[in-house]
Parts: sequence; structure tokens; C-alpha cells
Amino acid sequence: MTEQKHNNGNVNVEDAVSQSEAFLIKNKKGIIFGVIAVIVIVAGIIMHKHLYADPREENAQAALFPGQDLFAQDAYELAINGDATGYIGFLQVADQYSGTKAANLAKAYAGLSYAQLGEYEKALTYLNDFKGKDQMVGASVLAAMGNCYAQLGQLDKATANLLKAADKANSNTISPIFLQQAGEVFVQQGKYADAIKAYTQIKNKYFQSYQAMNIDKYIEQAQLMSK
Repeated sequence: MTEQKHNNGNVNVEDAVSQSEAFLIKNKKGIIFGVIAVIVIVAGIIMHKHLYADPREENAQAALFPGQDLFAQDAYELAINGDATGYIGFLQVADQYSGTKAANLAKAYAGLSYAQLGEYEKALTYLNDFKGKDQMVGASVLAAMGNCYAQLGQLDKATANLLKAADKANSNTISPIFLQQAGEVFVQQGKYADAIKAYTQIKNKYFQSYQAMNIDKYIEQAQLMSK
């Protein structure tokens, strides 16, 4: 009986390890960055409607808009570098219209596009340059940086950015996503106490979120692996 219990425990640990791999490793990049892309696109639409404070800003937004369409179509290289129709690309928008809000947003788009292409160092360069005052967009860019660091194997930086993103957003919609990502990276590092802390925050603070529905399973897995 004791031996059977021990074997079952081993199986449970193996299952837990398998199921708790970092979110970034386990899913396609399109899923990982999807929530971030949506938020940035929404911000771009808001800008397109409202940010016409001066002609330069208007021109910058007009230059950015075709890239937003390309980004939405997953045409990331064209979105970054431009196309044959006269669209100049996110990089040129950021450079030519430096100081405008559209140029700042172009940096976020460029970073996300590079991330989707697997060029994480370049992605981090542009995401780091983005200055986000908006609570949701700024938090989402921080999370994108965390995911890039995770892909590069810089897991401490990954969790630091993901936790910062969750705190900055303070949102029942996206904060639990970032906390779960952080928890799964902590598990990958063997930092089970930190993983439990991140998961427990979902359970206690964001109990109405989708992630909270199954978070007890993740907490139990981390507790099991910590023994």
C-alpha cells in the first residue's frame, strides 16, 4: 500500500511538471501576445479618432495606420519595414515622427512584431523605448517584455516584468493572465513558493477571473513539487 501511494505520488509530480511548464513554452506566440496586440490595436484606434492636436501628429497617425492593418493581418515584416504601396513601416514612423504619440505607439507595434517573428532582442529594444502612461497598454507592454525575456532564458527578468505588469494593470481581465505566466515561469525555475504566491494572488484578488476557476489545481501542483 505504501509503495502504491509512493508511485502515485511520482506520477502526480510528473503530471504537475508537465502541466506547469511556462505559458510561453507551452503555447504559440500568437496566443501569448494576442491579448497585448489587441490592447495596442485598440489604443491605436482611439488615437486615430482623437489625436489630432496638430498637423504633425495627424501626419504621424496617418503614416502609422497602414501598419496597424498589416499587424492585424500578421504581416509583421511588412509592418516593420514598409511595403511597396508607400507605407514606410513602424521603424520609419518612430524615427521620422519622433516625439509624437503615434511614433511612440509605433515602437510598441515594432516590438510586438519582432516578438512574433522570434527576434526577441530587437523586440526588447523597441518595447523598452515605448513610454506608456495608459494603465492597460503600459502593463501589456511590460508583460510582452516579460515573455521576450522568458524566450531568451532570462527567467528572473521575465517574472519581474510579468509581476510588475500584473500590478500596474490591476485588472480582473489581464492581471491574472500575467500572474499565471509568472507562476509557471517560477515553476520552471523551481521557485515553488513564488509560484504559489502568484497563483494565490489570482485566487484571492482576482477570484472572478477566468484563470481563478482552475487556479487551485496550479497551487496544488506547486505545493506537490515543493515537497
